[in-house]
Amino acid sequence: MPTTACPECSEDVYVDAESEQGDIISCDECGSELEIVGLDPIELDIYTDVDLDVFEDEEEDRL
Repeated sequence: MPTTACPECSEDVYVDAESEQGDIISCDECGSELEIVGLDPIELDIYTDVDLDVFEDEEEDRL
């Protein structure tokens, strides 16, 4: 099973070989939710469940 460093705590995170880009996994050490943003090499980013389009629409309405 491939591993990479957690972007939050730097501990090893195990990534299932069947995982796909866009999947959300958790760091066993710190509990952070991580999004798989790259597969070769494996790259993780901290997952945020925020719809950025909502913020963009609100800003356009103010202009």
